[in-house]
Amino acid sequence: MSPFSKRPLIAVTAGEPAGIGPDLCVMLAQRPLPARVVVIADENVLRERAHALKLDFIAPRHGAAGADFSVLHVPLARATLPGTLDSANSPYVLRTLEIAADGCRNGLFDAMATAPVHKGVINDAGIVFTGHTEFLAARLHAPHVVMMLAGGGLRVALATTHLPLQQVAAAITRDGLEQTLRVLHHDLVTRFAIPRPRILVAGLN
Repeated sequence: MSPFSKRPLIAVTAGEPAGIGPDLCVMLAQRPLPARVVVIADENVLRERAHALKLDFIAPRHGAAGADFSVLHVPLARATLPGTLDSANSPYVLRTLEIAADGCRNGLFDAMATAPVHKGVINDAGIVFTGHTEFLAARLHAPHVVMMLAGGGLRVALATTHLPLQQVAAAITRDGLEQTLRVLHHDLVTRFAIPRPRILVAGLN
């Protein structure tokens, strides 16, 4: 196996096409990365955003031999302008997430990262969507998922996600909290290489 083939392949979804996601993907292409990256997006949007940012953007289609950075093209339903939301493009946004999730499940990608989406415009399209976490859990048939925020040496796992504040207390159960703690402990050991993690549980006031 060549050294190149050992580098992980990360799928990056460009998120809401009228938002900052395409800009972030274009800027990502400007720097050396420790992994191979494939951006899942409409390549025309990326080129237009690169032009607006006055940045060079040369990215081959995904599958090109030896490409460190490539694009897996998914066409928009309608052309878009930065800052102008269009619910007709909501299925496109979800399709990029489906491709990334399915690719991770099937071993095509080693991991996925997601640019921001706009929940409101997705709902305006008549699609029930509360967030990435719930969408990916449903897509991958995960029985119990945990959202974790990490930074600066601190990791915070959430007992509930994307709920109105008045519903949070009722959603926290003994069984649910135990499942969350088991998932958290397992992944801190196996994915973060922390042999004896110290986990604190914050109270709900």
